[in-house]
Amino acid sequence: MLSLYTRAQTTWAGVKSRLLDERGVVSTEYGLLLVLIALAIIAAATALGLAIAGVFDKGSSQLGGVSG
Repeated sequence: MLSLYTRAQTTWAGVKSRLLDERGVVSTEYGLLLVLIALAIIAAATALGLAIAGVFDKGSSQLGGVSG
């Protein structure tokens, strides 16, 4: 009976130490931050690309097409 109690206490101590360990939390936060920055860069590049395409479309329509 004592060995069962000791084994349960040892198991509970191991589970408790894993739950309270915060070493992996920092890397997870950095990963999430990296993903958010990447999404912001993608959104900005897409918006900039659409804006530049609009400027070129406007310029080409004002100049008129070359008729063959």
